[in-house]
Amino acid sequence: MDTLSSMRMFSRVAEEGSFTAAAQRMNTSTAATSRAIASLEAHLKARLLHRSTRRVILTEAGRRYLQRCEQILACVDQAEAEAADARLRPAGHLRIHASTSLGQSYVVPAIVHYQEQHPTVSIDLTLSQHTPDIIDEGYDLTVQATIADLPDSSLVAQRLGTVHSVLCASPRYLNEHGTPRTLEELSRHRCYQLVSTIFPRDSWRFEGPNGIETFPLPKADFGVNVAGALAVALCEGMGIGALPMSTARAALTSGVLVRVLPEYRLQSLTLHALYPSRQYLNAKVKTFVEFIKDFFPSILESDAADLG
Repeated sequence: MDTLSSMRMFSRVAEEGSFTAAAQRMNTSTAATSRAIASLEAHLKARLLHRSTRRVILTEAGRRYLQRCEQILACVDQAEAEAADARLRPAGHLRIHASTSLGQSYVVPAIVHYQEQHPTVSIDLTLSQHTPDIIDEGYDLTVQATIADLPDSSLVAQRLGTVHSVLCASPRYLNEHGTPRTLEELSRHRCYQLVSTIFPRDSWRFEGPNGIETFPLPKADFGVNVAGALAVALCEGMGIGALPMSTARAALTSGVLVRVLPEYRLQSLTLHALYPSRQYLNAKVKTFVEFIKDFFPSILESDAADLG
């Protein structure tokens, strides 16, 4: 027995005072209406209605049950309306995950501008270097960067664009150790790779004048998994390191860092927004994904222009 449907039927019969009138309102037959009420009474083991050939009257138990039914049905109707509205109007709490450097450089600015358009959406952004299970961990979406194609999964992926990294060092380090002019000369320097599940620890893959070239990295005496922290180490003169252009830009502009081998850039990364399902997609997720698909290209174009 569908208890909720039976409760709706009972409430309609009580309102109309007639099985026939209730059946017409519910677009069903009088016999089906009568069976539904009989099943409900059998389930409750209580008589809810007194029946006669002319009218239907609530019993005492029926009056008490009707009050509860009306409260429950009102809550159900409100819940359904709110759920339907969530697909139409962005509102509520949006949980987003992103890697630290991507979040700081791209996602935070996007959130600021998104909330100017959608002030009814509150956002909780988590920045970390691990790739989350967004369903188990309760995220609405994540922004991730990959070198290769995304692994097969049940998640929906929206491509946002590409980013690159560049080699940087402080002027002090280069004055003391010299500025490499070729990849061969680079091998005589202290080189630092960002610790990441995306990049290999033992090599750099360059895109340059000779196409794709791989440079073997010696074992480093320092590793860190956040681009901003590596940038601090490079500014202090630690050596030469690979930084995302978005992280390096401010230090390069101010002269605290200098680009090394400017004719080279590291292999491109593809950015994606990942979320669980297209079906019945919540309006807050849908509008945010649509927003960053439009917003990211302008930032990424700026990065590309700085790459030269």
